[in-house]
Order: sequence, then structure tokens, then C-alpha cells
Amino acid sequence: MSSVDTPTFLQDGKALSPEDLARVENALEDIHLKELKSDVPTPPAVFGAGGPMLKRFDQSTAVSRITSQAVTPPRSVVGIGNKVAKPDYSEAKIVVAMVGLPARGKSYLSNKLMRYLKWLEYDVKVFNVGQLRRSRARQKAQQSGKKEDHTASYFSHANAEATKLRDQLAEDSLEMLIQWLKEGGNVGIHDATNSTRSRRAKIEQRVAKEKGIVVIFLESVCDDPAVIAANVALKVSSGDPDYKDMSRETAEKDFLRRIKEYEAVYETITEPSLSYLRIRNVGDQVTLCHIHGYLQSRIAFYLMNLHLKPRSIFFSRHGESQYNVEGKIGGDSPLSERGMRYARALPDLIKDNIGDAPLTVWTSTLQRTIQTAQFLPYNKLTWKSLDELDAGVCDGMTYEEIEQAYPEDFANRDEDKFNYRYRGRSFTLLLFLVVITHDLGGESYRDVVVRLEPVIMELERQENILIVGHQAILRCLYAYFHNLPQADLPYIKIPLHTVIKLTPKAYGCDEERYTLPIGAVDTHRPKPGAKSFDSSSIGNTAREYYGAN
Repeated sequence: MSSVDTPTFLQDGKALSPEDLARVENALEDIHLKELKSDVPTPPAVFGAGGPMLKRFDQSTAVSRITSQAVTPPRSVVGIGNKVAKPDYSEAKIVVAMVGLPARGKSYLSNKLMRYLKWLEYDVKVFNVGQLRRSRARQKAQQSGKKEDHTASYFSHANAEATKLRDQLAEDSLEMLIQWLKEGGNVGIHDATNSTRSRRAKIEQRVAKEKGIVVIFLESVCDDPAVIAANVALKVSSGDPDYKDMSRETAEKDFLRRIKEYEAVYETITEPSLSYLRIRNVGDQVTLCHIHGYLQSRIAFYLMNLHLKPRSIFFSRHGESQYNVEGKIGGDSPLSERGMRYARALPDLIKDNIGDAPLTVWTSTLQRTIQTAQFLPYNKLTWKSLDELDAGVCDGMTYEEIEQAYPEDFANRDEDKFNYRYRGRSFTLLLFLVVITHDLGGESYRDVVVRLEPVIMELERQENILIVGHQAILRCLYAYFHNLPQADLPYIKIPLHTVIKLTPKAYGCDEERYTLPIGAVDTHRPKPGAKSFDSSSIGNTAREYYGAN
């Protein structure tokens, strides 16, 4: 092949060294594994754990993706990146109308769905008819001094006056939801029983009048006595204002009578024209009908992965790495001596918490997570999606070096850390006399959230999981489970040599933290001029009631 035919890589006008050529080859290979990022994220091609993003952990054949060598930023690069715009979801307008008897998990499903879609930056809101009923009853009581009776008889179909009031509440709640969608919302969840064909027909007819808004019904069916009993117990013990002045025994009896009143008129979805999902026992069986389009399919796929089995999810950063000690970001450096001590101590800590229960360990493809997990006696899987946020041209630099080389962009990233994307390493390819310049890598926290969606899907499917990951990655996953806003996400404190144990509950996650007595550097950088986000305030897993006071 002539010199004209031979591809040549140039950086700052000079031919790259063999080591740099190897890096370019690896980076180009990565491009074949994922689509190039744009400002509007595209849905992942493969969601499940069996897809190409997940491979078997094999320490004997593990190969570093990037050498642990500091990268000198090209002089031709001015600045380090740009802000990533929020995806335009303005055309997404969906009413999700819940269907089901009391104590069947409707509010659980609606809150899980809200958390997931908000994490992906859809504008989502739950419109709970029970909350609206309590709020209006409280207002009437304040005006008239008379308290309404909302015991089981209020929910009887034979009580014509109460039935009319409840129908009006459901219609008013739907009107509020539709107005909210018209003002810019994406997904409004109508959290009510909607248990009769006539009620569902009214919802379908009303939504049909609005251009660009569609409705899908989400029916939650539960015939597991243990789950129903647990839901009833949770209802009467979680501070529900309907039962605040009753003993637990009296409240439970009344709530069971309320369920019987609904059972007397309940009609499962059989209407052939409706778009709906029916979920039996939260994950045992899912029925789909007339589910169309990207967002509806996304909602359906997420709900299909949920389950109620007791489990724990453990997060641990890799042990302290050599780059941590040197104050550098990114790279693929090995563990420090203290990091190796943490890796050896980690199995006993996990064993003390999990006992003999089965556990699967997930790591990234970078050697510091693989080394940290090497002594754990569990099945191990690696996810490329769990690799650390790509720092682009700043990979292998200290924050001081970044500030000196790119002062303006360093400040801009501190100002909007969630949206700021590092610029990738710039390489020039001369191929057949055509010069092509392209930036490889460089991510924002928003980019990381997008690539972690398949990880979230699989986490919801699995039982006990330990993720040995990286600071930015664990911040994103932590924010999902605790329903935290994007503004707080980049400042969540995930210290080294600490295991975070999350136990999913009906309306949130319980959290415990275990710090091993092995020293490590502090890599946390609080937002300049702002109070650091305090995760210690998280942990309320009780259901919130509005209009209760």
C-alpha cells in the first residue's frame, strides 16, 4: 500500500506515537459499540442484561481499555466543552390512568413510574384523587365546622350522594391533570380506582377531545393474600388521615369494608378499544394492549421489570486508586496499597450483611473496579455502561491543571455541573487524501444518566446486587433510588471505602452506610459558594399524604 493509502493520525500537526495510536484504535473501536452522542439522547438499542453491553467477568482475560498514562491536552483545544441542552419532550403528552382495587399497589406503581421518568427528565406529576378528597374535606370542615364521614359507607355504590361526590372528584382531578399537561407537562398520572367501565369511558372520551394527548390505563391486579395483607397494614399504619383518630384494629376493619364496597362494582379491563397494561402481583404477569410509540413502550418496559421481592442493593466505589492519590481524574489506574486493603476487607463486610443469600457483583470494565471485586466470592458481571464519566481532554489531569489550562470552562462546569460536557480528545484522520477531524469521548452527567438507563432496568429486575463503581456513576444511580433533583446529583457525597446499602420499600429506600477503617483521600468537591448536599437527611420511606393537616 502506498503512503497515500495509509491512514495517518495527526495531533497538533505531528504524527502520533505508537502508544497514542493504540489509544485511538481503542477509541474508534468504542464508536462501533455505541452511537455518537448528540444533545438529544437516543434510546438505548439494548436494554437487558443479556445484550452486548454486559459480558461475563473474567479476571484472567481482563484488558485495560485505556492505559494509565496522563493525557496532555492538545494546544489547539480552546475550552473543554459545552452545555448539553435538556431533551425536547414537548410533544410527549400522556395520561396514565390507574385502575384497581384499594391495597393493590396502584400508588406504588404510580410513584415508581414517576421516579423513573423524572430521572430521565420528563415532567411527571401524580394526581391522586384520594389526596384531593381529603384536601377538600378539610377545607369544608374549616368553613362549616362539620367533618365529613369518610368511613367505608362513603365508598358504597348504594350511597348515591357520596358516589356523585366521588365521581366529581375524579373528573376534577382529571381536568387538573389535563390543564397541567397543556401547560407543559409530559406524563400525568391519574391515581384513582377507575374501577368501572363507565368511569374509564368518561376518561377516554374526555382525553379524546384534547389534540396531542393520549391515555393509557394501568391496571394493578393482586390476588396474593400476603401482599394484600401487607398493603392493608401499611395503609392503616402509615399516617393515612382517614384513620388518624382510629385504633389500628378499627382502621383495619373499616378499610377491609371499603375494599368490599369497591369489589361489589369492580370491572376488570376488557374494553377492546383501550390502550392498557395489566400487571398482576407486580411483575408476575403483564398484559399489554394497544401500546404504541416510544414513550408508551418505554413506560411499559419499565413496569414489566418491577417486582416486590425483598432485596438489598449495595453501592461501593472502587478502592482508592493511584490516580486518587495523585489527585487525577479519569484514567484506568490500578489500586493504591490502601485500595488493595479495602478490596481484601470488602468480602467480610458484605458477608456480614447478606449472610448466605445469593448476590451478584457488577463492575465497570476499568481495572480499579475489577481489582476491588476480585476477592468477593460471588458471581461477577462487567458493564461497560458502568464506566466512569469520560473526562475527555481532561482525562488524567488534576483539577488544578484543568483550572490552569481551561479557566473559563472550569468555572462554567462548576456553575452547571449536571449539564456540562467535557470536550473529547481531538484527533485528525488522513484517509485517501481526505482529512477528518473528530472529538472522541467527553461526557456530562446528563449523558451518563442516559447510558445508565439499561442498568436501572436490570437493577429493577434483579434481587441482591453489589455495584462496585465510580463516583459519578453511583451518584446517578443513588439519585434515581432517592428521587433527587438533577441540580443536587453531581454533589452527592459517595466516599471511598464506604458501602451504601439501599433497601427498597413501598415508597422509597431505607439506607445504611458502612465505612471501613481504612484511610483514603477525599475526592468530593462541593459546589463553590453553596452548601454541600447532605445525603444524611435522606431515608424517609413513609408515604406522603397531602391535605392531611
